[in-house]
Amino acid sequence: MLIIVCYDVSTETRAGRRRLRRVAKVCESTGQRVQQSVFECQVTLAEFEQLERRLLAEVDLAQDCLRLYRLPETRGTEVREHGKFKAVDFDGPLVL
Repeated sequence: MLIIVCYDVSTETRAGRRRLRRVAKVCESTGQRVQQSVFECQVTLAEFEQLERRLLAEVDLAQDCLRLYRLPETRGTEVREHGKFKAVDFDGPLVL
């Protein structure tokens, strides 16, 4: 399933800046950054649940915001890209 992870972490304190880095690292390990605090991730249901648990362990819900969106499988017709960034096609061939 394709999911979108969005977060807004308060960076007014040193602890907040640390949380921001840790949340970004968790997201980078699972998906691709498409905006400053927005990631696209292609995951299974089990991976989605694990990612959610990992992110919830990093954020401070009294100060931060975390949103996870599950998108329909018809990504090609649901997502319109504009600008120089082009997302990786998770279903296409991967050339290293």
